[in-house]
Amino acid sequence: MSPRPRKVTDSQLFAAMQAVMNRVGPRDLTLAAIAREAGVTAAVIVQRFGSKRAMLRAAAEKFAEGSGEFIGEQVRSHASPLKALRAYADCMAGMAVSPTALVRNLAYLQDDLTDPVLHKHLRKHARATGAALQKLLKAAKDAGELLPTADPRSGSMLSWAVHREGSAKGWMRADLEAVLAPYLEAQSRARRRGRRR
Repeated sequence: MSPRPRKVTDSQLFAAMQAVMNRVGPRDLTLAAIAREAGVTAAVIVQRFGSKRAMLRAAAEKFAEGSGEFIGEQVRSHASPLKALRAYADCMAGMAVSPTALVRNLAYLQDDLTDPVLHKHLRKHARATGAALQKLLKAAKDAGELLPTADPRSGSMLSWAVHREGSAKGWMRADLEAVLAPYLEAQSRARRRGRRR
C-alpha cells in the first residue's frame, strides 16, 4: 500500500514554484520541477490547477492581492519610514543578484506583460505597490525625514544590468540616495546652517 499523499497548501505550492523560478527561466519551469520542490507529485499540481499556465495565473492573483502587505511588513520592522523605504529597495534588488538572475526575471516579466490575465494581476500589484510607496513617502515627510516638497522616484535596476558595476543592491542604493539627497531634512538643515556661517 502506498503512503497517502502529503497535504500541501496553495501557498506552499506557490512558494515551491517561486523557488524554482529563482533558479530557471520560463522555458525550464515545469510542473515536475515545482512538484519536486514541494515534495509532491506533478499529478497533485495538475489536480489542483490543471496546467502550469493556470498555476502561474493563480499565483499572480494571490500575489496581487497581497501587494501592499510586503511594504507594510517593512514599515512594521523598521524604526522609520525612510528606513522602511531603503529596506524595500534592498529587497527589490534581490531580483538582480546577478545579470543572469535579472535576465531570468525579465523573461518572466515578458510573460506577465503579454498574457492578458497575468498582466491584469501585474497591473493590480503595481498600483497597490505604488499606493503603498506613496503612503510611505508621506509618512517620511510627516516624520520630518523628507522635505514636504519631496517626490522622489527611482528606476535603476536596468541601468545596473547594462553597466554591471558592483552589486544591484549597491547600485540601487546609490541611486536612491542620490534621488533622496536634496529632500533629506537633516542634510538640508546642515546646508542651511553652513550657509549662515
